[in-house]
Amino acid sequence: MGAAVAINATGPKAAPGELADLRFRALLPATAWAALPPAVRRRFSKRMAGGATVTYCGAVNGIQVSAAGRVLAEAARLIGGPLPLVFEPGPGVVTVTEDAVGQGQVWTRLYVRRSGFPQIIHSAKRFAGPTGLEEHVGGGVGMALTATVEDGALVFRSAFYFATVLGLRLRLPRWAEPGRLTIVHRDLGGGAFAFTLALDHPLLGRMIGQQGIFKDA
Repeated sequence: MGAAVAINATGPKAAPGELADLRFRALLPATAWAALPPAVRRRFSKRMAGGATVTYCGAVNGIQVSAAGRVLAEAARLIGGPLPLVFEPGPGVVTVTEDAVGQGQVWTRLYVRRSGFPQIIHSAKRFAGPTGLEEHVGGGVGMALTATVEDGALVFRSAFYFATVLGLRLRLPRWAEPGRLTIVHRDLGGGAFAFTLALDHPLLGRMIGQQGIFKDA
């Protein structure tokens, strides 16, 4: 998941996205991919070369968090703080950079606080595993993601979580999972898109929710 917006490239003179990326497209049936608005297809077909970075600026305009969600977000700092700790609306920045090591993308999210330093969240999307897409959030912890198209929006959902211990990847049992993560990218037209994140526990309900509007150039 606005303020001023820019898409910047560093490294080669070619603009980000001039190298077509078919990796997200390969996660979906051809009919589902074709059902996405052209702007969404363009955003998820950008493959940055030479360390180029795409930057989306905007604002988080909605936050939901339960007491259990706050505890979970604080505890997750032990593996690098992959969950939002800024529980107030405010400006935000998302950058996407090619990950040459993991053969995927590094996503960085910056959330501005009213006081103090912004929170910065890093994660790496890698095109691997049984679902074809994994998100690594730090500390050897990650999740397999599924991709679907629903009502013209691109939707990612966690299929299962895993942790790497002593070089071995272990799938977490359902009772140990923090909840089901759902991320929705919905085009709003005019270069804007809505980003929503929801973490829902089967017993504790909505733990963390976040809505934002961002723009590309």
